[in-house]
Amino acid sequence: MTKTSTKLIRVGHSPDADDAFMFYALAKKKIPMRGFEVEHVIEDIESLNQRALRGELEVTAVSCHAYAYLMDRYAVMRSGASVGDQYGPILVRRALGTSPSRLVLKNKRIAIPGELTTAYLALRLYSKATTSPESQVPSSDFQPVFVPFDRVFNAVKSGETDYGLVIHEGQITFAEHSLEKVLDLGAWWHEKTKQPLPLGVDIIRRDLGQDVMRSFSGLFKESIEYALSHRQEALEYALQFGRGISGALNDRFVAMYVNDRTVDIGKDGEAGFRRLLDEAYQAGIIPKKVNLEFI
Repeated sequence: MTKTSTKLIRVGHSPDADDAFMFYALAKKKIPMRGFEVEHVIEDIESLNQRALRGELEVTAVSCHAYAYLMDRYAVMRSGASVGDQYGPILVRRALGTSPSRLVLKNKRIAIPGELTTAYLALRLYSKATTSPESQVPSSDFQPVFVPFDRVFNAVKSGETDYGLVIHEGQITFAEHSLEKVLDLGAWWHEKTKQPLPLGVDIIRRDLGQDVMRSFSGLFKESIEYALSHRQEALEYALQFGRGISGALNDRFVAMYVNDRTVDIGKDGEAGFRRLLDEAYQAGIIPKKVNLEFI
């Protein structure tokens, strides 16, 4: 790539405050662009998972679960990970004011925000881990009802489903919808493994070649670092993607998923990612063992 050339990179990310915060410097060209022209493709995470399966975008955010089907075509960038440290996707129900003595998911209808989301994978691992060996009940004994992530609350409130699996800012706004949390999968994962739970990563297509892959990965890291060091202006940009949440909640949500592990996933983030996919393989949820490669 010469100094005068411009390379178009289509970047997929979700319409959420944390992703918008990460990409602020690229969207507004606040940093030297290294000869890249970035076209932002904004879609929900499950749509991006499906587009990645078709190899449509050069760079995209995907669920960690989805990467099990993408490793031949994409590499994982060390920057851009969304990692839950003792928190993560939550399971909610209509507020009853009482806590269940034991969470039983068998035959329950659960609104799921996408088949390839890490939230769904974690819930299946939870279900398997909490199923009594004597019962011989399959780990997928609940009934998934796949809906767009922004319909999960309504599916629960309307009675269409018994529970809802909540991602994005819904993890901190559920009570405003008269719903209550019955399970935090990130907390469960940490209790089980003592590791953080990586939920999403940004990946880059291998056919771009090593030089382009490394250069764009470096640019993306600079974008995240710029946002963290110019936090207020990046938060103001991200707020427009927050689906009506307040500035305070926007700040809180971004802090949950854009932090030091987003600049670089780190050894513990890598370990959590490997453990997640290893357990998914051992449970028969994904078809083959995944060898993670970072760039």
